Amino acid sequence: MEIEKKVGQQSIRFVKPIVITSSASVVGSTEGAGPLADTFDWIVEDLLFGEQSWEKAECKMLRESAKLALRKVNLQEKDIDYFLAGDLLNQIISANYAARGIAIPFFGLFGACSTFVEAMLVASILIDGGFARRVLLASSSHHNTAERQYRFPTEQGVQRPPSAQWTVTGSGALLLEESGNGPRVTMGTVGKVIDMGMTDANDMGSAMAPAAADTLVNHFQDTGTNPGSYDLILTGDLGAVGKAALIKLLQQRGYRVGENYHDCGMLIYDLEKQDVHSGGSGCGCAAVVFSGHILRQLWEKKYRKILFLATGALMSPTSAQQGETIPGIAHAVVVEFN
Repeated sequence: MEIEKKVGQQSIRFVKPIVITSSASVVGSTEGAGPLADTFDWIVEDLLFGEQSWEKAECKMLRESAKLALRKVNLQEKDIDYFLAGDLLNQIISANYAARGIAIPFFGLFGACSTFVEAMLVASILIDGGFARRVLLASSSHHNTAERQYRFPTEQGVQRPPSAQWTVTGSGALLLEESGNGPRVTMGTVGKVIDMGMTDANDMGSAMAPAAADTLVNHFQDTGTNPGSYDLILTGDLGAVGKAALIKLLQQRGYRVGENYHDCGMLIYDLEKQDVHSGGSGCGCAAVVFSGHILRQLWEKKYRKILFLATGALMSPTSAQQGETIPGIAHAVVVEFN
């Protein structure tokens, strides 16, 4: 009897094994000074990474994380069916230029800070559908490139409000395969665009929280689960402000999350000792926390079943200048390792 892959309105059940066989993470100095330092593969002290601009540095981080994930399992580019990647910069230039130096058929993705989980979903669909055996994926962000594009020139030293988040400098990569030993992606929930009229580019957490709540509630309803069904519910980068908003929004919908809920944006930094205000954000935030810290805990069997959800603010400098609101998106995957 064929198993139904579509579950409810927005969710997917993967029938074939989708195994995470390798991962890699490259981060900057601020991230390397945080509590997860020993879970990253490469801490780069020079924010220029030996390049002439921050944008080129971010591109290099993405390229190096992807190549490192392959080296860990002794695979070459010719062994990979597709490369999926994305970032925050205009026309995803970090991913596009990184792919220029990686000889693998390429899909460029943009989901803002949700891109890493979006890539996990698309890669899993490709493998489960029989279109690929191995898919490499990555996403990146850089504090200084994001500030320059979305807010103010970094050199200006503009004071940020407490709701602001610190864009993570880093890139995370995963290799997904149809067989092997490792944690498995077993389900996914594709998010809808949710716009509650937020316009403050310094409060991404509040702008993205409604999308996170919508995807989580739909996931629970589609799959017949609840917050207690998972050892860990992990959001990508809501930060302290967005996390509090999500908890309240879920309570209004009849769901209560407890100590099994964490946020990558709050895990990656020491909010007491590091001046990052509400926490971390960026395409690299969920990517490096999951690729290092979370996968290690899965291998150590601290967690056996997690619900990993990344959120994105689908804005651009042009939309902000035209006074547009900030739409949010959130995608989720279930990762299990028994």
